[in-house]
Amino acid sequence: MRPSLHARINGAGPTGALTALALAQAGWLVSLHDPLGPEALRGRERAYAFTHSSRDLLERLGLWGDLQHALVPFRRLRLQDVATACRVSFSPTDLEHAGAVGWIGSHRPLMALLLRRLGQHPAVELALGTAAPVAASDPDLLVAADGPDSPTRRALGIGQWSHRYTQACLTVQVEMGGGHDDEAWELLRPEGPFAVLPLGERRFQLVWSAPAARCRQLEALGGPAFLDRLAGALPDELQPEALLAQPRRFPAALQLAHRLHRGRTVLVGESAHRCHPVGGQGLNLCWRDVAVLHQLAEQAARGTLSPRRLAAAYARRRWPDLLLTLLATDLLVRLFSNRHPLVLPLRGLAFGVLSRFGWSRALALRVMTQGPCRLRQTLPAWGDGDQQLSPAPALSGHGALPAPSARPE
Repeated sequence: MRPSLHARINGAGPTGALTALALAQAGWLVSLHDPLGPEALRGRERAYAFTHSSRDLLERLGLWGDLQHALVPFRRLRLQDVATACRVSFSPTDLEHAGAVGWIGSHRPLMALLLRRLGQHPAVELALGTAAPVAASDPDLLVAADGPDSPTRRALGIGQWSHRYTQACLTVQVEMGGGHDDEAWELLRPEGPFAVLPLGERRFQLVWSAPAARCRQLEALGGPAFLDRLAGALPDELQPEALLAQPRRFPAALQLAHRLHRGRTVLVGESAHRCHPVGGQGLNLCWRDVAVLHQLAEQAARGTLSPRRLAAAYARRRWPDLLLTLLATDLLVRLFSNRHPLVLPLRGLAFGVLSRFGWSRALALRVMTQGPCRLRQTLPAWGDGDQQLSPAPALSGHGALPAPSARPE
């Protein structure tokens, strides 16, 4: 390996911290900077949906075994279009995995593990809780992982495309009767998507999308009144019983930087992109940035890629996945957050295909769990309606690696 390649990372949230570990394990010296201290970085109350692309990266970095005990697997994903009353269920057999469709995990154990591993790694220097961190002397790579309002991106003069949805999102944890601890829901409602994510022991994380004014009203309600409104928005199978935390509202937006690198600086995570939370793509899309950067950093450490070319190579590799994922989530919101009479039959047809054909569920689930650029890894084996997909070679350039953000990244 080439000696003394150095990276500086601005932002020590889940994406920035994981990037630091990935680069250190690739053989780089890493300095990680954030104005927040370790306790503040650990202290956020939220949960994430982890897909198989994130699991693959965590396994590669040796983190999955330690984190897995803190995750709740869900073995069934129930997708429901409320306006048409159509439903379809996804299971691990649709992915050809014996384990789970995905996992739900809380922020605190994730960040505790990442910060512990960073503190133990001899190639990592931590500068956390410093208001004005000392600038690294000419690093070989500067990584901006400092969130959607990234000061690093702004300092570089990189603009972004931005669209603020009329919807906002409300997150809250509740205790619920009638649900299953291994079952997640994605409800496609006319006012916006609604995710119900199991946390175990009858606890669920809800991500409720609705018009911004309605979200403000819901956030201001007291416990019993909020639970009444919540009961009216959920299927009859789910019965909210207790509010476990105060609801929190945040805006829903689509953002994409005009470019993903400048010079030796790369943008990762929400400093580069944001999408609507439908489908739980946010954190997983960020971590696919990390997966590609990890591969390229390994090549640079081995001397097979010039460090000067790494940033441009990263940008080329990430554009297809970012564009397709942002387009897919935006189309889902636009198609299902309305009752247009011309759209409803198409939605019913889509659910009919998903219900009837196993290969269609496998394709849809693979896009959700591995990203659209991994779609060619499997091809439909045409024949019986419920026949599964058969393996095919991974997509060149994006498939060599088996691969939902907040501030900071």
